[in-house]
Amino acid sequence: MGAVDTSAERLAHHIVARLRSAGAKAYLVGGCVRDLLLGRRPKDFDVATDATPDRILTLFPDARPVGAHFGVMLVNRGGAQVEVATFRSETSYSDGRRPGQVRFESDPGKDVLRRDFTINALLQDPQTGEVLDFVGGRKDLEARVVRTIGDPEQRFRDDHLRLIRAVRFAGVLGFHIEPATMEAVRRMASLILRVAAERVRDELCRLLTEGDARRGAELLEESGLLIQLLPEVAAMKGVPQPPQYHPEGDVWIHTRMMLGMMREPTVTLALGVLLHDVGKPVTFRVAERIRFDGHDALGARMAAEILGRLRFANEQIRVTERLVADHLRFKDVTQMRESTLKKFLRQPQFEELLELHRLDCLASHGRLENYEFVRRKLSEIPAERLSPPRLITGADLIRAGYAPGPLFREILDAVEEAQLESRVETREQALAFVASRFGPAGEPGLQTGR
Repeated sequence: MGAVDTSAERLAHHIVARLRSAGAKAYLVGGCVRDLLLGRRPKDFDVATDATPDRILTLFPDARPVGAHFGVMLVNRGGAQVEVATFRSETSYSDGRRPGQVRFESDPGKDVLRRDFTINALLQDPQTGEVLDFVGGRKDLEARVVRTIGDPEQRFRDDHLRLIRAVRFAGVLGFHIEPATMEAVRRMASLILRVAAERVRDELCRLLTEGDARRGAELLEESGLLIQLLPEVAAMKGVPQPPQYHPEGDVWIHTRMMLGMMREPTVTLALGVLLHDVGKPVTFRVAERIRFDGHDALGARMAAEILGRLRFANEQIRVTERLVADHLRFKDVTQMRESTLKKFLRQPQFEELLELHRLDCLASHGRLENYEFVRRKLSEIPAERLSPPRLITGADLIRAGYAPGPLFREILDAVEEAQLESRVETREQALAFVASRFGPAGEPGLQTGR
């Protein structure tokens, strides 16, 4: 899994040592302990202590409160940061997210009882490696089980986001969800709609990019969360495809196979894979064979709506929408004009689109001829010939005597196309091309946009 973030790890060790030298109890806690015991690289480090926020601030004057009511302080050093939280117990959850009452504690055993899953409730002494386990977390780590602490329904009622976190941890870690915990997720799945979209979005991103995305997607479906959060994706299940192109089965099987083939995907590639065929259930029809006419264009619009609903960033929506809209264009690459092909190859995030195409082929008919054709073209065509500097601009046309007008864009696009096809290579050739194609300067048609 690679080395841990040593700067954050060192800072966490320093914080624990400083707190203990001041007479406080202090331990590494939560996900970092879980990951260290599993031999994984922790994404961050957290410290739990019986020191109150005021005392933490005395020991670390530059600490910043990020949840003062909950006793959480953030310590930053040299670009690394560590959350330091006071032991606490929580009661009276009323909104499915925040406790109404918080009480600081001196006993770490009481602190872990408020946490979500047993595997996330371990504490570790960084100096000795000793692990404190009050809820059976080590046993569940060894058995590769995600299990709530205490009554599952109560845990999910306290914080509805834990419903999808159970699925995310199982998918990312390759664990299974303990039966009573899974049954509670199924019964309470509709509560996920009460959670802020941004929080759900972040969990989905991690589920799709940090581990086995196929397993995560299958658990979303099995748990009932998929139909709540992504009914358009759930609709893929059972939608047949033409067997000559998709011997693997229905649209949901195909999508899951692609998810399973991804390796360290970007968020937008993972979303593109998940949503590339989201338009198929809506466009399904049977003529001489099964058809999904226009599912790429419709799917792109649907993807934009889905991601907007989940509060994804505008740029992520734009990229994913383009991946979905263009994923079928590879079938035409060998027949494209040179200019069209170059414009296709140079578009932003093309490597993601090409990888989506590769996965699409491998999870269906298995043929990679068009993929290999594109790879070969990318190696043969220098970058400067894919996106050469313009030979002329609108200013050049005006200086040549052409009156500005709506036809300028058509003229400049035509010159670029001729340039990409190596029919013009200099400014003089470009101006001569304009005169031959659109008429000499001063001709009325150039001013009216004939």
